[in-house]
Amino acid sequence: MDLMANTLLSAGASPTMVHSIQEIPDFTPRVSALCINVGTLSPKSLLAMITIAKLCSQLDILWVLDPVAVSALSLRFDACVQLFILKPNVIRGNGSEIMALPSSYESSTSKGVDSTHDSMDAVEAAKLLSQKSGYVVVVSGATDIVTNGYQLTKGHAFDAAVPTLVVFGVAGELGMKMAKGPASLRMHLVVDAVTSFRFEVTDPGSEEVVLMKILQVFWHA
Repeated sequence: MDLMANTLLSAGASPTMVHSIQEIPDFTPRVSALCINVGTLSPKSLLAMITIAKLCSQLDILWVLDPVAVSALSLRFDACVQLFILKPNVIRGNGSEIMALPSSYESSTSKGVDSTHDSMDAVEAAKLLSQKSGYVVVVSGATDIVTNGYQLTKGHAFDAAVPTLVVFGVAGELGMKMAKGPASLRMHLVVDAVTSFRFEVTDPGSEEVVLMKILQVFWHA
């Protein structure tokens, strides 16, 4: 989570990590966009996630679901199903995670947050998931996939996801040339993402830009 927060901060956003359900009523109306990552799941955190997702839908706030390890454990699967029906604008996961979500009708397992499927294995599952849910689906991997269920075309969440993956893919390649190991790659990736590829926008608070910044972090979180 610190990588996500630091990258968003460097990109010009004002990130806040909120876990307590007591903070949600005061916090949510102030945000431009939200990400829900189920990586550190507990009964208390799930209740907070469900509460804030419902409030985002009521307030028409963009939010992204990152179903970490949904294909590995039944508790995570059940939690993600509850969040899935609350209508996230974007779902981002690796191949195994996307193939495990309910509308994809695919059987998938993984050992944890890793993926036992290449992103290309999840193309049809991602398209079907997007078609049936109406959400933009992002599959990260050696080849990144973004789909609205039909084609690469219009839609603010969709348009934000595509260039985001391109930006971070290039930043990762540049970072690899400088890195001497996983820890230094992390540093160079953030530097390249937020300095070499700064956004050129007229409205830095627009929905597209805010969502783009969130999706940037998801790709390498």
